[in-house]
Amino acid sequence: MTMRAPSSELPIEFDGVTVAAGGVTILDQITLTLAQGRPTVLIGPNGSGKSTLLRLAMGLLAPSRGRITWGGLDNVPPLKRAIVFQHPAMLRRSASANLRFALRAAGIPRAEHARRVDELLELVGLQALGNRAARRLSGGERQRLALARALARDPAVLFLDEPTASLDPIATKAVEDIIRAVSERNIKVVMATHDLGEARRLAGDIVMLHRGGIVERGAAPAFFDTPQTSEARAFLAGELLI
Repeated sequence: MTMRAPSSELPIEFDGVTVAAGGVTILDQITLTLAQGRPTVLIGPNGSGKSTLLRLAMGLLAPSRGRITWGGLDNVPPLKRAIVFQHPAMLRRSASANLRFALRAAGIPRAEHARRVDELLELVGLQALGNRAARRLSGGERQRLALARALARDPAVLFLDEPTASLDPIATKAVEDIIRAVSERNIKVVMATHDLGEARRLAGDIVMLHRGGIVERGAAPAFFDTPQTSEARAFLAGELLI
């Protein structure tokens, strides 16, 4: 994979975005800019709205109120965006065939498939497992394959929802190494995590959510060293936020 030029999909702008369903407000008046640069990491307690924010930015969900733009435009098709969920589904075929399926879906010419499959397997460290049934891979290997599958469409922005949840430390490090490699190729990574250690290791900037709102946002070192809000201080101290 080569270095990517700055994306026309960025910045992604949230302007007073609210999501409500069944009388419950999931996100409330979110104003946020996601710009080119190191990974943006979403943190906050369960139910704070992290996954919903990712789905909005991906274009999988429409706001109840407010506006989202991609590179200044409304309703941009998600051709250069990709998302990996916490428990990605694997097709009943080999790891390589999962990637070939993704390449076909992305409209990549068939003549390029063999080279791209090899390149993607190498990027995620699965070169030796291309012929193995995807559903027989370990949890960490499946997550790496899901990352490769998302990268098959050559995204400008990659959204990750708890990508290392339930993984052991070795598998977690392998996934984090891929995230760093992806970010170095100028692909914007926006990820949610429950792991504050992971957020410290990967984030360029932090967005902390609580009760559907943004309580604090800033550069990662400043956020962790000198949090400005009582909610952020409590969360970093391991206290429960109700």
